[in-house]
Amino acid sequence: MIFITEYKLKRGLKPEMERIKDVMENSFPTDVAEKGGKLLVSYGALKSVEAWIADKKLCIETVSNPDSSDEEILESNKAFRQFLNDATGYNAKQRAKMAKKDVQS
Repeated sequence: MIFITEYKLKRGLKPEMERIKDVMENSFPTDVAEKGGKLLVSYGALKSVEAWIADKKLCIETVSNPDSSDEEILESNKAFRQFLNDATGYNAKQRAKMAKKDVQS
């Protein structure tokens, strides 16, 4: 299953690919590749995670691996949530609140 989502960055966090790459390397203990202006990583239950900046927002495309174990899924979700927290500056509750606000407007 493929998901593409845009995230606003907290004031003070620069929309720079180098910063996002550093966060990605700290969140996912695996190699981060660069291709076509996007950062790519594969980790656990996440077959691929692509990250890029567009209109000062962090864009993420994820492809999940349906054959992953429950343990892999939990570990991958934990790493992905940490990545989003550090990359955007917002926690899950704040991101959900902003997403609801965007849908309503």
